[in-house]
Amino acid sequence: MTFKFALLYRMGAWGAATCMVTICALVALQVIFRVVDTLLHLVGLSRLGVSITGVSEIAAYLLVGATFLGLAYTFVHHAHIRVTLLISRLPTRARVWVEVLCLIVALTISLLLGYGLIDLTRESLHFGDVSSGFLSIPLWIPQTVLATGVGLLCLALAETLVMTLRIAIRDPDSFRELTASDDSDLP
Repeated sequence: MTFKFALLYRMGAWGAATCMVTICALVALQVIFRVVDTLLHLVGLSRLGVSITGVSEIAAYLLVGATFLGLAYTFVHHAHIRVTLLISRLPTRARVWVEVLCLIVALTISLLLGYGLIDLTRESLHFGDVSSGFLSIPLWIPQTVLATGVGLLCLALAETLVMTLRIAIRDPDSFRELTASDDSDLP
């Protein structure tokens, strides 16, 4: 399947990758600062005392961002875990309609989650909510990232649903598993 919004999904994946690299950089810097302090102390010099405040808090937000921004990309590249034990035993015509039903359920749940996240983000903006850790991070920032990731997933699910419905209506016998390997649109 070729996705029309593949560039958006790829941008989400790049955002997720950026979050992961940032986590690695922050943790590495924190470790380096501690090692330098320990070495200075061992040779009898005074410690630098440099540390990054709130690393664990920032890393937690970045991890959630990486998870949610990568949802659509992993979905369209068939990397989500799927249990196809029952579906794979169905005839092709029935399997395509079960797939449509599953996509409708997944899209409905994702839309409800997205709506809730958008509402939560609006409330955080309205009330000026900030995190309760060392850093006072406005909560609308990570919530916007969550809503964006779920929005991309909704778009991917809707696009897949439309393509699957076309197959189900036009030629259900030509349906192949969405989990089948299709690397034609990989970069």
